[in-house]
Amino acid sequence: MAMNPTASQATPAELLPPAGDAPEKPKSEKELAKERAKADKLAKFNAKKAKLAADKAAATATTNPAKEKKKEKKAAAAEPVPEYVEETPKGEKKILKSLDDPAYKSYNPAVVESAWYDWWEKEGFFEPELTADGKIKPEGVFVIPAPPPNVTGALHIGHALTIAIQDTLIRWNRMLGKTTLFVPGFDHAGISTQSVVEKTLWRQEKKTRHDLGREKFTNLVWEWKEEYHTRIKNQLKKMGASYDWNREAFTMDENLSKAVVECFVRLHEDGVIYRANRLVNWCCALTTTLSNLEVENEELTGRTLLSVPGYEEKVEFGIIVSFAYELEDGSEKVIVATTRPETMLGDTAIAVHPEDERYKHLIGKKAKHPFVDRLLPIVGDDYVDKEFGTGCVKITPAHDANDYAIGERHKLEFINILNDDGTLNETCGEKFNGMPRFTARKVVIEELTKLGLYVETKDNPMQVPRCAKSKDVIEPVMKPQWWVSQKAMADAAMEAVRDGQVKIRPEVPEKEFFIWLEKIQDWCISRQLWWGHQAPAYYIYLDDEEVNGCGALPERWVVGRTLEDAERQAKEKFPGKKIHLERDPDVLDTWFSSGLWPFSILGWPNETPDMEKFYPNSVLETGWDILFFWVARMIMLGIKMTGKIPFTEVYCHPIVRDSEGRKMSKSLGNVVDPLDLISGIPLKELHDKLLTGNLDPKEVERAMQYQKTAFPDGIPQCGSDAMHFAFCAYTTGGRDINMDIKVVEGYRKFCNKMYQATKFALMRLGDDYQPRPDSKLTGKESLVELWILHKFNAAAQKVNKLLEERNFSDATKAVHKYWLKELCDVYIENSKPLILEGTPEQKRSAQDTLYTCLEGALLLIHPFMPYVTEELWQRLPRRAGDKTRTVCKAAYPVFREDLDNEKVEKDYDMIFEITREIRSMTAQCEIPNDKAELYIQASDDETFATIESQIPSIKALVKGLDSVTAVSSASGSIPHGCYAQTISTKCSVHLAVTGRTDVDALIAKKKKDLVAVDGAKKKLEKALKAKKTEEVEEKLNDATHKMKTLEELIAMFETLKA
Repeated sequence: MAMNPTASQATPAELLPPAGDAPEKPKSEKELAKERAKADKLAKFNAKKAKLAADKAAATATTNPAKEKKKEKKAAAAEPVPEYVEETPKGEKKILKSLDDPAYKSYNPAVVESAWYDWWEKEGFFEPELTADGKIKPEGVFVIPAPPPNVTGALHIGHALTIAIQDTLIRWNRMLGKTTLFVPGFDHAGISTQSVVEKTLWRQEKKTRHDLGREKFTNLVWEWKEEYHTRIKNQLKKMGASYDWNREAFTMDENLSKAVVECFVRLHEDGVIYRANRLVNWCCALTTTLSNLEVENEELTGRTLLSVPGYEEKVEFGIIVSFAYELEDGSEKVIVATTRPETMLGDTAIAVHPEDERYKHLIGKKAKHPFVDRLLPIVGDDYVDKEFGTGCVKITPAHDANDYAIGERHKLEFINILNDDGTLNETCGEKFNGMPRFTARKVVIEELTKLGLYVETKDNPMQVPRCAKSKDVIEPVMKPQWWVSQKAMADAAMEAVRDGQVKIRPEVPEKEFFIWLEKIQDWCISRQLWWGHQAPAYYIYLDDEEVNGCGALPERWVVGRTLEDAERQAKEKFPGKKIHLERDPDVLDTWFSSGLWPFSILGWPNETPDMEKFYPNSVLETGWDILFFWVARMIMLGIKMTGKIPFTEVYCHPIVRDSEGRKMSKSLGNVVDPLDLISGIPLKELHDKLLTGNLDPKEVERAMQYQKTAFPDGIPQCGSDAMHFAFCAYTTGGRDINMDIKVVEGYRKFCNKMYQATKFALMRLGDDYQPRPDSKLTGKESLVELWILHKFNAAAQKVNKLLEERNFSDATKAVHKYWLKELCDVYIENSKPLILEGTPEQKRSAQDTLYTCLEGALLLIHPFMPYVTEELWQRLPRRAGDKTRTVCKAAYPVFREDLDNEKVEKDYDMIFEITREIRSMTAQCEIPNDKAELYIQASDDETFATIESQIPSIKALVKGLDSVTAVSSASGSIPHGCYAQTISTKCSVHLAVTGRTDVDALIAKKKKDLVAVDGAKKKLEKALKAKKTEEVEEKLNDATHKMKTLEELIAMFETLKA
């Protein structure tokens, strides 16, 4: 889940890390002996393979005793690497074994990532570091409240993206010396968790929650919570998330529950929370109310059959049914149309436009309902569109938002026709009472047909509202519920964003934030669930009134922080009366408690030191898809409850999709457990996981098919660091990520490159090396040393700037480039002559620079790759006086004026241009390096001196060159028969061709290539005339360029013949 960081953007080639081996080094006699033994084993192994192939070919032939005898001889098998067993006691600092140990010879994430987290946690490295007097450090404070994952189930790969971004920011700011706090937590997720536990209970025991009762069922959900809380916590630690676990929070903890009650009471006292009997979104499958944000509208273009929970047959939607109502006096009929025929059982009026000449005479009259004893008044209302349909509209005030408004204007009767489970109630008449609503849809049409009232059914484009959790079709139903008035709070939230108190990144979500808040409606927070925060509201029964749930009189409700508080209010309300309180059985919307997260986790409503130091939070990082569900409500409730914004920045990350751009879904089989990506998993075990959930057999089969296609060999072991880095590399500011496992696997190879380079560098430093007390320049550095120090400095400046801008993708590119292209490919290669063949002074300087730039590289990449950097950094010697115990607390590299040297960069970049041109020229002339005789001509003395001093560097970068000579334009000359290329006005490269290669053969070959390219070009020109596409145009341009290059080469080779 070829790779796109967003749904429409391909991954840049530079983001795909190459596999890297350690830089070459001189071999000792012992190493050479080992290599000879290894070569012998390889030869035997290849012999065995050849022999097996021969045996297979002869399998049908008569048995040959000689062959049978040979078959018995077996090559020695390669010795398997023993399974790694961590010997470090839990919580202790990791025991570092020799890098020559079999388990450490090559990079293995399971080995590298073991033991460190327990030590980090035990030593308190993730806790906020304060000054000696308990204050925030002078460098500042940085706080992230981790979005609490739901205890519904284990984490998926989308959570890994969230953690990668947040942990990168926290680790970076921690290394910058700030007081950092990263608060972990978990959300009870009312609807989701209750739903999954109910499904599991039914699947395993064929019982419902009502069979258990509220207390036993709630206890069962708590058991589920504990199981998945433990599992999720393990996942988070494996991913390296540097949370302060001492402050771990759960939305139903004692203090967080206290915060919910306090917020509810205060909002009720202010009149912001109120009780009202209004239309709500009702999910019959879950038997609960939903907010508008929990409803997904499915677009239909016409007649469509949809699966609906509780119905074996699919249900017809995308139609509009016309039927007639007969007037009370039988004089005529009025034709109406509806997309929900069953709702006609709740009709209480017919509306027409008051100016519609066709129906003016009917206003004030009544029509007869065909199935129940009810007369429907015909009313005039401007809402009716005279041009739409027949111009007559059936009115069902209790089951339609528009009809509700008409019903209030005309004081119509509001009749609820539905039971909570979606069956019809007694108001629909004996025939329909107890009938499922979509069964009734068919029966209503059948009965209308019998009565001669059915007119027609037509296709009708429409939206079908569905529950995001159960996929049931939502029914608008009248319910007395608790509501939150949001307009004033929304205005305050918009003002906070407009005036820059809260910054939303990227900019697109910010625009959407305003659009949504400007159209905000009141929020229904009642949920008919058993799992969650029960509303702190109580209904008052007086004297000996029969108690039957909560009644409908608004004045009988009291809201209190405790039962005693509620009783006191009730007695004050009804003095001298005998009182009994019945608590509202409903729980509150999960987003209500989540909306308090940034301050409830710090101890609010109590005045705590954490609230004083860490509120407002610094950054709230989350997905743009819950900007309104969660972020907007946190800003609104934060300002309302605390008088302050909850955080100063919101960063919205993209949504992770699979490699085909599809949303993650268990039924599709594309949901990946981060631990499976870290440790690897065979295909069979992926299949087995599908069988442990609540998927039906058809969904399991479809999911398995996808897994076979996407992961034919299972998921390879990639490690936490590679995954962490990959997700940061993917985060470009787009809205979607098309996740491809191969990209993560590629970054595992990058980890190996780092690992091998560090091993090699440690060997170059030697066991007795002790770094200088500081990294200041000595004045003895060579050009390549000054260049790499400049590049390191530039990388530090760039990465800090990009992280400040939240440009995670480019930040990973910058650190990746420094490690691979500059430190490994250039400096480590170029430092060999200085360390191995230089004077003692040159050797020491080169080693000091190597140490500075290697340690700096590890520090630079630590926020992106915490485990491998700790493993390698701990193996480096420390500078005198450096008491830093962990890379987590080491100082992050920042820009230094003394290392900035643009002239050095230009000089050494010229050497790069020379080496690039040498590679290109030898390839074009087909001259192997060991026969390449090169002359580099300089136009001035300064350039000549630079080139002459860097000939060892050129030979290190282009291995095996026969000879390289620096030539001054003033005093030197270039031999005849050379192929020349100009690098700049300051120098040119000349390659001796005559006598080094067969020029005639080269010309013939290039001419043959020219003919082939010309033929391809003509085909492309023909294709472009037939159909112009960007791809064909690009290929045609490439072909044209190739032809020009070949023509120039042929012309050049012709001159060499003369």
